[in-house]
Amino acid sequence: MIEGHGDDSYKYSRPITANFSSNVYNRVDLSALKAHLCARIDGIGNYPEPEPYTLEACLARCHRLPAEAVCVTNGATEAIYLTAQTFRGTNTAIVQPTFSEYADACRMHGHRVTSLYRLPAESEGYRLPEEVRMLWLCNPNNPTGTVVEKEYLATLISHNPQVCFVIDQSYEFFTLRPLFSAAEAAESPNVLLLHSMTKRYAVPGLRLGYVTGAPHLLHRLRTNRMPWSVNQLAIEAGLHLLEHDVPNPLDVASYLQEAARLRSALEALGGLEVWATETHFMLVCLRMGKASALKDYLAGEHGILIRDASNFDGLNEHFFRIAAQSREENDRLVKAIGQWLEEE
Repeated sequence: MIEGHGDDSYKYSRPITANFSSNVYNRVDLSALKAHLCARIDGIGNYPEPEPYTLEACLARCHRLPAEAVCVTNGATEAIYLTAQTFRGTNTAIVQPTFSEYADACRMHGHRVTSLYRLPAESEGYRLPEEVRMLWLCNPNNPTGTVVEKEYLATLISHNPQVCFVIDQSYEFFTLRPLFSAAEAAESPNVLLLHSMTKRYAVPGLRLGYVTGAPHLLHRLRTNRMPWSVNQLAIEAGLHLLEHDVPNPLDVASYLQEAARLRSALEALGGLEVWATETHFMLVCLRMGKASALKDYLAGEHGILIRDASNFDGLNEHFFRIAAQSREENDRLVKAIGQWLEEE
């Protein structure tokens, strides 16, 4: 989906000074990373590794896995399309509402796609529909911020050995709920776990993600991966971040407390419903008015950008999504939305 994502500030003439639209925390200190990449800029004069072996080996050491259990990709999005291509033509179910690229990638590669709006309960034997052979689950889920309980998910996987579970954990850094580890995914014969360094380190322009899973599954992915898909600067960035992290890394617990404060402040406005969330972003439903009108008002009058969520499967024109930012930016957002509600 080229149209309809967040971070579309290019559509507005007024500069965006507070961006809530892309689920990226914009206050990460990237100064050391930028200095490192400047020092390594001569590397763009040579081809990168055909496959990013060095970064895969480094990630494997971090996760205490064999290198064969890690596949680095050009962002989590390449991982999504690569997985859909590798398992082309299968029967796929997607837990909705969620990130639209799963369905787009699967349809591009001939999958028969169905939507699920709930997962099976114990009373149903935890059994997925008989025809399903691949299940896509975003956890924490975009756009709702919900997290499927780890113990339940492990039970679901064990009761459906015929299904390949693609679990997108791009937002794993931004929740305190227990999630699958890379090592646990690698031990399972039917799990692919997607990770995003883009989200973790706020570097969406570099496009850097990876997949962990059983080596036999990742071998299948690699047979379809095009050479040189991850550029030299992205590889350098990944290696640097794994060794040095970023200065003053984000305190996730404090950040989630600020996200909870933002949610409460929005609810206090009235005129909207904020869905419960277990991460830093949240889904909001207007009781009156359209999300697209609110988005245009905030961008044009306040230089604030939100994500119109009306194009997510199962949602409508009243929904928008925001990711918490700094306390000052969050207060700006609440005040601006309050002004819009008063004018409606």
